Amino acid sequence: MTVDPSHTAADSTIRPPDAGSRNHRLRRLLASTATCALLAACQAVQTTAPGTVGIDRTQRMSSLVSEAELREGAIQAYQQTLKKERGAGHLNSNVALTNRVRAIANRIIPVTSAFRPDAPKWAWEVNVIESDELNAWCMPGGKIAFYSGLITKLNLNDDEIAAIMGHEIAHALREHARERASEQVTANLGIAAATTLLGGGSGMSQLGNMAYGLTVGLPNSRLHESEADRIGVELAARAGYDPRAAVTLWQKMAKAGGGSGPQFLSTHPSSETRIQDLQVYAMRVLPLYEQARR
Repeated sequence: MTVDPSHTAADSTIRPPDAGSRNHRLRRLLASTATCALLAACQAVQTTAPGTVGIDRTQRMSSLVSEAELREGAIQAYQQTLKKERGAGHLNSNVALTNRVRAIANRIIPVTSAFRPDAPKWAWEVNVIESDELNAWCMPGGKIAFYSGLITKLNLNDDEIAAIMGHEIAHALREHARERASEQVTANLGIAAATTLLGGGSGMSQLGNMAYGLTVGLPNSRLHESEADRIGVELAARAGYDPRAAVTLWQKMAKAGGGSGPQFLSTHPSSETRIQDLQVYAMRVLPLYEQARR
């Protein structure tokens, strides 16, 4: 090895790191700490039994997101929604339709035990909102709302209403809202760690959120929809409703424009993909329907 004579002994002296180096190490340490906290806060859970449809995906939930707290929040949000619609005269204004929807729910709720033994004991509520919107939802803990237009505009029969009911209930059974909230918590922690590491600001966080939503959020949402479809047909079948009605339901939705849109840009599967999947799983649970009808 050749030694450069221009180097002196003083040149080989170890110097303390400059301020820039210290800040870089600090950023790396903070980022590492945030990442460790993120991983420690996540836990693998199975929210439901697989059922005949075989939903056995292990879910990742953040310990920072409590299902109990989500249910409390759902109660408040649900009551606020009911108050608003009641004040506008839109809550359960069609008594016959409300009774029809509640009767279907009363048959499906007991069979939720096939996926969660605790579910039949939830504080279920079912209400119908007068609206042309083609929509229905079930909040954590079993707070259900149907929009009248979904039934009247599509001329749904009871089996098709049961398909929607089962689908929305499945989201609550699988705690998809909590899983989505956990994803957001994880994303925010991860983005904060990356921002600290790279020295970025608010612009970096916004880009991170956008990237996360397009690469992780959308596929997970499609996955949630597929799980809810499959559990939904089983719940309907166990309650004595024809699971094949889920296929005719989505054919109607597609015709009405509710199932249209490019699949890769949608949070829901395309209507064609959805119908094909429902055809397979409706036939899988058909024996449950036939048994329930005996």
